[in-house]
Amino acid sequence: MSADRPSRPSGKSLLNPEQRPDDVDQSIRPLSLAEFIGQRAARANMQIFIEAAKKTGQALDHVLFVGPPGLGKTTLAQIVARELGVNFRSTSGPVIAKAGDLAAQLTNLEERDVLFIDEIHRLNPAVEEILYPAMEDYQLDLIIGEGPAARSVKIELPKFTLVGATTRAGLLTTPLRDRFGIPIRLEFYEIDELELIVRRGARVLGLGMSEEGANEIAKRARGTPRIAGRLLRRVRDFAIVEDAQTVSRAIADRALQMLDVDPVGLDVMDRKYLTLIASSFGGGPVGIETIAAALSEPRDAIEDIIEPYLIQKGFVQRTPRGRVLTPHAFRHMGFAEPRRDPGTQFGLFSAGDDPEA
Repeated sequence: MSADRPSRPSGKSLLNPEQRPDDVDQSIRPLSLAEFIGQRAARANMQIFIEAAKKTGQALDHVLFVGPPGLGKTTLAQIVARELGVNFRSTSGPVIAKAGDLAAQLTNLEERDVLFIDEIHRLNPAVEEILYPAMEDYQLDLIIGEGPAARSVKIELPKFTLVGATTRAGLLTTPLRDRFGIPIRLEFYEIDELELIVRRGARVLGLGMSEEGANEIAKRARGTPRIAGRLLRRVRDFAIVEDAQTVSRAIADRALQMLDVDPVGLDVMDRKYLTLIASSFGGGPVGIETIAAALSEPRDAIEDIIEPYLIQKGFVQRTPRGRVLTPHAFRHMGFAEPRRDPGTQFGLFSAGDDPEA
């Protein structure tokens, strides 16, 4: 499909990792690398690169954050600017519609400033061409005027740091990707890391939180801090209504069950996806276009929002012939595992995508 932002599944899912207006709670966000929980390797590397840039007095090399939504790409970009002690300017790929929009952003930068471009894979190709010399030579090459009167103008830029963020590294052109000297991949979080995030968020919100309550929320947060924060706020609402001073495991479990979030973090759409493949297609293989049509959901919403966590948890495999449910998925959903044709057994195919992908 196109490089557009993935369409959201029908309805507002609590477990959709895409940002929503009610997610923005600046008080919960970490303000430094020391406060940032998780992504140990990424933090260690960024600490070294930032310290080196500060000691040399040079602009930090351009940084590309890659990973699923909700893992902290924007927060890390803000922390980079704060740790460097420079200005932070933010925009996104779809907003920069023409070269003039990019020129306005770049010419307003000061020496060593950080320019953050979210969804950088959605940049207009014409704008992307202008970005190459800006990143490499700190120059803007603009064409002024039209026709015979057109002329080329070079504008010198301050030495700045571009921080790009993308959920789809494969959609970045090679010339753009190669101009980022510091590529950083963010991974899903471990449960113990999410527990720390939940407990920190509870302290900020003035909410009593038991270790067991934090663990229950963390287990269902799909490895994603943004979802952990969203679930925490909803559990807080239940605790307030029940006049509970502290969130116990029982309160968290009761609240999350009412929100249709199961013990491993699957929601209604995840279960519809798994049930469809199990009951209508014998566990697979089945192509993504067929799944999208059967669920009445856009293909990119399934690929970018529903499937990553299911694949990471070992519920689904992508094969050249289509999506296939694993025995783990059948056990979790309580379905009897069908007898498979030898051609669909696991391990016969690489973990590539199906022909429709």
